[in-house]
Amino acid sequence: MKKVPIVAETELNVKNIEGFYIRKVTPFGTSAKVDCPKEHLGKKVYLVIVGPED
Repeated sequence: MKKVPIVAETELNVKNIEGFYIRKVTPFGTSAKVDCPKEHLGKKVYLVIVGPED
């Protein structure tokens, strides 16, 4: 699997958001996964990584 580089940013502006989910990343074999509802199968999604909570 190809590694995609992370672009560090402090602000993200997105228009036309249908909604968002806050989920925990869980282990899946030697990788990781984030669960989301079936209604989003086949859609383009964005996973936003946020820093640790203070």
